[in-house]
Amino acid sequence: MADRHSLRTNPVHLGLDARAISQPEFTGLEWYAAYAERSADDGREGRLVALHDFSESWTSWEMHPHGDEVVVCLSGAITLVQEMADGSHTQTPLCAGDCAIHPAGVWHTTDADGPASVLFITAGMGTQHRER
Repeated sequence: MADRHSLRTNPVHLGLDARAISQPEFTGLEWYAAYAERSADDGREGRLVALHDFSESWTSWEMHPHGDEVVVCLSGAITLVQEMADGSHTQTPLCAGDCAIHPAGVWHTTDADGPASVLFITAGMGTQHRER
């Protein structure tokens, strides 16, 4: 029987040998350090699948040095903001059903003016965060 859980509270790690492993409840940015330890054996090939609901712009930037991140807007609308190597910013609006990719090593954040649900498929190893 399948193990039922919510991606909103318990992300899933996709690992080597096509494994899918439910993760402990997401508690905030500090959660990522423990995730890195749990999934370290999968190295750069591991992927974190998570679903987040938010209605305000993010207060931080993040960057995934070892792989791309797929962002899928499931409902509402968001604007992805990427910081390029020269310090300039690009903005990519997404509506329900749209997706975009954050390339490895690119700092990014998200703006929202209302409720949105977003699916993230992330190369989580080495993820970094900084204040916006």
